[in-house]
Amino acid sequence: MTAALIGLPLFGATVLLLGGRRTNAWGHYFAVAMSASSFFVGVATFMSMLGRSAEDRTIETHLFDWIAVGSFQVPFGLQIDQLSIAFVLLITGVGTLIHIYSIGYMAHDENRRKFFAYLNLFVAAMLLLVLANNYFLLYVGWEGVGLASYLLISFWQHKPSAAVAGKKAFVVNRVGDVGLSLAVMLMFVTFGTVTFSGVSAAAGNGDATSLKLIGFALLLAACGKSAQFPLQSWLLDAMEGPTPVSALIHAATMVTAGVYLIVRAHAIFDLSETARTAVVVIGAITLLLGAFIGTAKDDIKKGLAGSTMSQIGYMILAAGLGPVGYVFAIFHLLTHGMFKAGLFLGAGSVMHGVNDDVNMRHYGALRGAMKITYVTFGLGFLAIIGIPPFAGFWSKDEIIKVAFEQNTLVGLCTLVGAGVTAFYMTRMMTMTFFGEARWEKDVHPHESPSTMTIPMIILAVGSAFGGLLLLFVGDIEAWLEPVTGFATSTEAGGMAWLMPTTLLVIAAGVAYAWNTYGRRPVPVVAPAEVSLLTRAARNDAYGDAINEAIFMRPGLHLTRALVWFDTKGIDGFIGGFAALIGGLSARGRKLQNGYARSYALTMLGGAALIAFVLYLVRL
Repeated sequence: MTAALIGLPLFGATVLLLGGRRTNAWGHYFAVAMSASSFFVGVATFMSMLGRSAEDRTIETHLFDWIAVGSFQVPFGLQIDQLSIAFVLLITGVGTLIHIYSIGYMAHDENRRKFFAYLNLFVAAMLLLVLANNYFLLYVGWEGVGLASYLLISFWQHKPSAAVAGKKAFVVNRVGDVGLSLAVMLMFVTFGTVTFSGVSAAAGNGDATSLKLIGFALLLAACGKSAQFPLQSWLLDAMEGPTPVSALIHAATMVTAGVYLIVRAHAIFDLSETARTAVVVIGAITLLLGAFIGTAKDDIKKGLAGSTMSQIGYMILAAGLGPVGYVFAIFHLLTHGMFKAGLFLGAGSVMHGVNDDVNMRHYGALRGAMKITYVTFGLGFLAIIGIPPFAGFWSKDEIIKVAFEQNTLVGLCTLVGAGVTAFYMTRMMTMTFFGEARWEKDVHPHESPSTMTIPMIILAVGSAFGGLLLLFVGDIEAWLEPVTGFATSTEAGGMAWLMPTTLLVIAAGVAYAWNTYGRRPVPVVAPAEVSLLTRAARNDAYGDAINEAIFMRPGLHLTRALVWFDTKGIDGFIGGFAALIGGLSARGRKLQNGYARSYALTMLGGAALIAFVLYLVRL
């Protein structure tokens, strides 16, 4: 049954890619059916796990012996446990809703069949990533996700911006992939195994340096896949792909892979305080950086992309806090998958109603023309800023609390991030749905078809009640504890002030944004004269400029120097030596003229030279 989770969407991708145009008429329905079937298998597996004791819920499936080279033994095995099943339900559940949404969104695209094939391929690769029972097989799923994301981001490759965005995502992710490959190799060298159970059992015997290096390599991998500082630059450009891609990749699946990797490898991070501190620092920087970028974006999808960076930063930070944070990192990951996917689909619905315009300065007053989109987007808005009792409140509030318990500075970062989140999301909400209508005369806003609105409604319900269900009904803490471990709060009685303080900070962010964008006219054209901070946020905190200055330009100069050395140095030496031999040969051939007198004279000259040398030797 475990193999079917991956096999069904993989079969869907295979049929659509190999079936060609013959599957155009029904291919999208087939892709939805394969994703939905995988979801139902996941639900059945989850229900079967509920009937077992907490210690007996891990299901190992050994498919075959994959690699057997000396002591390097790697099985092709799958593992279902409390952590992986949570991801399975998220990936297949939200993924299926996005598949359904795409039926309406991509209705007029001539390559719709190929798009759905790539969606199925992505779901299969992501499922392999979270179901593998060893880090080597996880790496295969990791690379499969990278390939599928490249195909989806650059799907509209006729647009140069989309083609460039796909290449950028591919290249930046390869940097992170180097980290994962190094981590896998170091695990084998250090522990003699790459299976999850083997590494976890042997981690206590590893030396501090090896554990630190493995932790840093895993963090590098997570930074690439989860768009964390300093490898975050690809995420904003990735919005060039179709909106369902943004919802699937950048809300519920691919960008959460780094969080999964760190939590799965918690045995390594539990034993290396240095590596764990690095995780916290990266998470704190990214949550503030992403929120800062989101404050000045007029492109609705790029604003949500900055938000994704920030929210994943919360999860990475929580994962770096150790046993007190692993559960809450996954908790926020699950709630985020619901409300952020809903927000992205809502953004796509808005674009669908205004002729694919992404500029929020051309929106305004859409709540009347797009009531379902307004309500569902609004519920996602309340969830992400952390208003009780919506989903984001329960998960993000726990992260803020454990952050303050561990370190006041880290706690302040999470608190400031909550305030900035409230500001940029209120800005987005007011610019889109409130104020005066600012759209062009030929734009006639209208609600999206039911294939798009039904998934939005379901995700909106999750945004409203998902946190409550996971915390109080599902008891997410007790569910994940056997896999991730869990340390209860040590200062629960002394943190009563934190919740009202957090809500006050959120209220301040909402009030400031409403006063700036809700009570005043929004210019249709963004003002050219802005502060240095606003200019920096508009330019993605100059991430591309920094990468160009530090990596691209020096790399360009190094490449040119190597080309010069190759052509002038190596090729020049070889060419010059060849010319020397050729010149000597040409001159030597002149001595072979075919005249006996010339040969006799040469022999006489040679004999005279020998006699002269012998004479000198005697002297």
